[in-house]
Amino acid sequence: MVKEKVILAYSGGLDTSVIMTWLKEQYDYDVIAACVDVGQEDDFEAVKKKAIDTGASKCYVVDVKEEFITDFIWPTLKAGAVYEGDYLLGTSFARPLIAKELVKIAEMEGAYLIAHGCTGKGNDQVRFEATIKAMSPSIKILAPWRIWDMTSREDLIDYAHERNIPIAQSVEKIYSRDQNIWHISHEGGNLEDPWNEHLEDIHVMSVTPENAKDSVTYVEIGFDKGIPVSVDGEKSGPLELLSKLNKLGGENGIGTIDIIENRLVGMKSRGVYETPGGTLLYKAHSAMEKLILDRDTMAYKYIVAQKYAQLVYDGLWYTPLREALAAFVDSTQEYVTGVVRLKLYKGNCLPVASKSQYSLYSEEFATFSKDEVYNQKDAEGFINLFALPLKIRAILKQKNSEGSEVNEALGRKVLKGGEFVG
Repeated sequence: MVKEKVILAYSGGLDTSVIMTWLKEQYDYDVIAACVDVGQEDDFEAVKKKAIDTGASKCYVVDVKEEFITDFIWPTLKAGAVYEGDYLLGTSFARPLIAKELVKIAEMEGAYLIAHGCTGKGNDQVRFEATIKAMSPSIKILAPWRIWDMTSREDLIDYAHERNIPIAQSVEKIYSRDQNIWHISHEGGNLEDPWNEHLEDIHVMSVTPENAKDSVTYVEIGFDKGIPVSVDGEKSGPLELLSKLNKLGGENGIGTIDIIENRLVGMKSRGVYETPGGTLLYKAHSAMEKLILDRDTMAYKYIVAQKYAQLVYDGLWYTPLREALAAFVDSTQEYVTGVVRLKLYKGNCLPVASKSQYSLYSEEFATFSKDEVYNQKDAEGFINLFALPLKIRAILKQKNSEGSEVNEALGRKVLKGGEFVG
C-alpha cells in the first residue's frame, strides 16, 4: 500500500525534529522534509542527514537566499516598512517565500499535505497558510501544535529524549530562534518576563554596544533606484553586500532591538531581534530619500509604509493590495540614486553625508548668504496667500464678536411702560 505523502517544513530544530517522528507515529505518512535556505547558518548536509536518520524518505534543500533579498527584502526596504516603529520584518517576509517553495515541492511530489511546526499562538502559522492557500487552494495543511497534547517546549524536549531524537535545546537554554540572511530573532526562555533584561549571551549576529570596538567607523552605501548596490564605492551582488553590512553592523553593536509587539492573533509577545546590516540599510535609504523626494511624496509614502509593514507582518505578501503598494513604491524610487555616508559607533548609526545627481537640495537656494536665485521679498506675497484662510477666519470672528457686544448692550435695556430704559 502506498503511503500518503506529507511535505514537512523542516529545519532540524526542536519542533520539526519532534514533528517528524510524531507524524510517522500518528499517521504513518511518507514524510518528505523540505529545508529552505534563506540564509540561516546551518550545516545543511547535517540537517539533511538528520532528517533521513529520523524517518524522512527524502530531504530537499533549496537555496533561495538571493531571491529572498531581491524579491522580498529590497521591496520592503524601498517601502520603508517597519512594523510598530521598530521591527524590520525579518521573519515576516521570509515565511511567504518558504511557503511558496513548499508548494513547489508538493506539486513535484504529487503531495496534497503540507505540515509545519508553527504554534497556534504565533504569527507564522498565518503567514505559511495564507501563502499556501494563495498558491494552491487544494493543498491541506497539518499543524501539529494545534492538535497534539503537548503544550510546551519542555514537553517536546521530554518527547525527544524518550525517543532518542537528537536536539540542541535544553530546559536551561530554550530560546526559540529564527535566523536568515537579514536577521535573527529570539523568543521564549527568560524573555517571557518583560521585567527581565535580555542576557548578553543571547547575541548571535552582533555584539552589545558595550563590547563593540572603541573607534568610529564610516561606511558609504550606494543606491540605484532605491536598491543598495555598493559599499564604500565597491559594487557587489545582493548576497555579498548584505553579508558585508551584517559583519560591519554586528561588530559595531548596531541593530539589536528588544520589543513588545502586537501579534496578529491578538496577544502581545516579546522578542529580541538582531538586524545589523538591515539597520544600516534602512538608515541610509531614509537619508537618501530625504535628499531626493519632495515633501508630499514623502508624507504619503510614510502612510504607505505603515500599511505595507502591516501586510507583510500579517503574511499577506501575495495580495493585490501589497502588489499595488509595491508599484507605488517603485514609482517613488525612480530617482533614489546616490550615496549616503554613515557614522557607526557603539550601537549608534548616524547618517552624516549624502549626495545624488537627483538631489532636490540646492546650496544655491538654501544659503543664508546673498544669492541671485531667490528674492526674499517674494516671501511676503506667499505668506499673505498661505495665511489667507487664517486672516479671513480672524476677520469673521472679530465681526461676530462686535455683533455680540451690540446685542449684549441691547439686552441690558429693559422694556418698561412701552419704553426702553437703561
